[in-house]
Amino acid sequence: MFIVTSYSLAVVFCFITMLCWGSWGNTQKLAAKNWRYELFYWDYVIGMFLFALLIAFTMGSFGAEGRPFLADIAQVSPANVGWILLGGVIFNASNILLSASTSIAGMAVAFPLGVGISLVLGTVVNYFGAPKGNPAILFAGVALIVVAIICNGVASGKMSSGKKDGATKGMLLAVLAGTLMAFFYRFVAMAMDLNDFASPAAGKATPYTAIVIFSTGVLLSNFIFNTIVMKKPFVGEPVSYKEYFKGSRTTHLVGMLGGFIWCLGTAFSYIASGKAGAAISYALGQGAPMVAALWGVFIWKEFKGARKNVYSLLGLMFFFFLSGLALIILSGN
Repeated sequence: MFIVTSYSLAVVFCFITMLCWGSWGNTQKLAAKNWRYELFYWDYVIGMFLFALLIAFTMGSFGAEGRPFLADIAQVSPANVGWILLGGVIFNASNILLSASTSIAGMAVAFPLGVGISLVLGTVVNYFGAPKGNPAILFAGVALIVVAIICNGVASGKMSSGKKDGATKGMLLAVLAGTLMAFFYRFVAMAMDLNDFASPAAGKATPYTAIVIFSTGVLLSNFIFNTIVMKKPFVGEPVSYKEYFKGSRTTHLVGMLGGFIWCLGTAFSYIASGKAGAAISYALGQGAPMVAALWGVFIWKEFKGARKNVYSLLGLMFFFFLSGLALIILSGN
């Protein structure tokens, strides 16, 4: 299987993770023109699962080092399978809430707030679970990102006048999503031998096996979580499975593309975690709010018509995010 052997390459993989985690929401925006997010989310989850299998049978099965995917998944202990599945379930609950927030408040609000909170809490959880890197520099970087989140929240508040109920609901959903999302990565990392992917301990999973089991947990839990949301949506009327099968091929493919993009980023984060450590790998990937905010501001025009002070706050948000990410990278050297 393919294994990252240098810190610099691990950082590159983490930046790809950041781009993927910050960009998959565009597919939801594209599908939202004629497709409810609850229906989009089914395609997203199916795409995630299919891409996990694809990467496991390619990058996870060829190469001179480590166990190939089928040999690895056959020896993973039931306890570690359970931890990874739990990570998938927690992620799915949080991501459904994040998707709901995106549909209500937009990418430029939901991602910086929800994923930003997840970055802060998740970095703390993952660092104390598997310490790696300079904690002073790492948490200084996280602190700068907290400032960036505050700037985004103030800017969003200034844009929400006249549509306060919807904006408030969207922001509350983002906060809840971010709090839940902070914990999924730690459970997956517990099931992997982060010190040696080439010869992992017996019963431990490689990153490629982890992403397949994780995606399975997401898919299975979706029959519960998304069914509930379809029947009792956060906004709009209930939606049925009958409507899902009326979707066009293009609409379904757009949703699956979102799952492909997210899964690629997650797989690269797991692969990089062996060299960068779980906390740094997670923290860099969760720089995704900056990417999502760029899409929301410049492509989807979610702050169109805003006053100059709002754009000044957004500028500060990007500055503090970039500064925070730079410190997080330095913390691993």
